[in-house]
Amino acid sequence: MTTLEFDWVDAFSDVAFGGNGCAVVHGGAALPDEVCLAYVRETSLVECTFTGPSELADVRVRYFLATREIPFAGHPTIATVAALKARGYMTGDRIVLETGAGLVPVTLTEDGLFEMTQIAPRFGLRPDPALVARAIGLPEAAIAAPPQFVSTGLPFCITLLRHHGDLRQARLDAEGLRDLAALQGFDGSDMAEPFLVTLEGATGSGQTFSRLLLAPPSPPEDPFTGSATGAMASYLWHNGLLEASGFVAEQGHWMGRPGQARVSRVGSADQIEGVRVAGAGYVLMSGAINLPG
Repeated sequence: MTTLEFDWVDAFSDVAFGGNGCAVVHGGAALPDEVCLAYVRETSLVECTFTGPSELADVRVRYFLATREIPFAGHPTIATVAALKARGYMTGDRIVLETGAGLVPVTLTEDGLFEMTQIAPRFGLRPDPALVARAIGLPEAAIAAPPQFVSTGLPFCITLLRHHGDLRQARLDAEGLRDLAALQGFDGSDMAEPFLVTLEGATGSGQTFSRLLLAPPSPPEDPFTGSATGAMASYLWHNGLLEASGFVAEQGHWMGRPGQARVSRVGSADQIEGVRVAGAGYVLMSGAINLPG
């Protein structure tokens, strides 16, 4: 049996039960994949992280869904650094994480937010809007601009909707999602869900409001998606849909888990060199776990 310390952190929130939860297992990067996957399923969270030593950065971080390891994820990055800071493992105002998507620097801002710099976006396939509309259970007319797969470490099908009403009515269609995933060449549907965004915040301070509907065995919806927020911002800037180089992104309010991120661009809209996504992290629970092995 292996006993490890963990922290359960609500990311993109400065209060309990807001934003998106993530369990951070300290020293767990060497655990077998099957143990990490089983732990995510045990928590019923969307993702968990497992940290360890790194020869390239300050800390190595592995990210797991309930079904597979992924190279990077946004809210778990904020959660991980918030947990490291709370335990005294981050002593200054900057830390660099080794992830499967490359090195990710995270800075503690003057107002207490954890700001990660995601890698330069990669713009991919533009799927047929009709296919995307079927995957989210909406008429094609609800989509305001051609959807596109974009990655700042993890790919998402960024889909701009016209109104909050469309956003609220969206429902995941499993068969449509499988077809969308197959078009992109994915061997599963857990990395192909459309990230739905409107150019109207949930509150007076937000400029965008988003949803991410998930397929089983993940929970049905993600409260806040930091990696998709970086990809979404890149899509809006690249396509001339948002002029401001910085804005506030919101997600999770209709789930009772409001989350908020401060987003800014590195470089010009024509040549985006990176995306800064900043948010708070609230350590909700801390303890030890007993794992096989």
